[in-house]
Amino acid sequence: MSATQDSAESERGGAKRVSGGGGAKPESRLATVRRARKINRALEEVYYYAHPELDFENPFELLVATVLSAQTTDLRVNQTTPGLFAAYPTPEDMATADVAELERILRPTGFFRSKAKAVLGISVALRDRFGGEVPGRLEDLVSLPGVGRKTAHVVLGNAFGRPGITVDTHFQRLARRFGWTQQKDPDKIEAEVGEIFPKKEWTMLSHRVIFHGRRICHSRKPACGACPIAHLCPSFGEGETDPEKARKLLKYEMGGFPGQRLKPPADYPGKPAPPLDAA
Repeated sequence: MSATQDSAESERGGAKRVSGGGGAKPESRLATVRRARKINRALEEVYYYAHPELDFENPFELLVATVLSAQTTDLRVNQTTPGLFAAYPTPEDMATADVAELERILRPTGFFRSKAKAVLGISVALRDRFGGEVPGRLEDLVSLPGVGRKTAHVVLGNAFGRPGITVDTHFQRLARRFGWTQQKDPDKIEAEVGEIFPKKEWTMLSHRVIFHGRRICHSRKPACGACPIAHLCPSFGEGETDPEKARKLLKYEMGGFPGQRLKPPADYPGKPAPPLDAA
């Protein structure tokens, strides 16, 4: 075993003792914060290209795309929104949309009837209450029909540059696996994790953690053996630890496959996703 591997094994052992039973000494608050910030720095190096994985050109498009992303993939949303925004580019346009036509366009995203109702309601509210503009305040965004804190933070962080923690299913899973929180309620997770990291880091922290959850630290079978932060993770061993087998579990650009955006950022190291008619 190399010195680097030995060091990693030692550090990993320490991380595992944090959550282990049998009278193991619990990790101190200071140690948790230090380890959490090490994880964030490591993820920053790995996912230097982390970004919102929804294609958008303005706050309205991001808001609608985020609402549509419920119970489907960002890829499917990105394949659907070009046609949607070509037909209804503004809140005023979408507010007067024919419901049947809206449902037809949104069908590929699943739950298309409820989603059509949601984006129609949001568009009407933006038109009637906010002059056709997406508001840049949390309290205003969550007042829109069907918009919660998660969606609001996505819009604020990525369209307005106002930091927020996006607690989606990936973030919830990894925050618990990393030992940052034991909470299950998204608002409590947001509050506890927010106390660990400087506010300026919140938006990019969210992207990095979500990227890691989608690519390596999967829900059912995390690729522990291919994880660059395994030595910092108290949950190492929940998934596949054999490096070769773990590499076969990697997704998106990590596994050499297309990403979720049709129009990814210039520094994205993977392949763009195909449009809907080519999928």
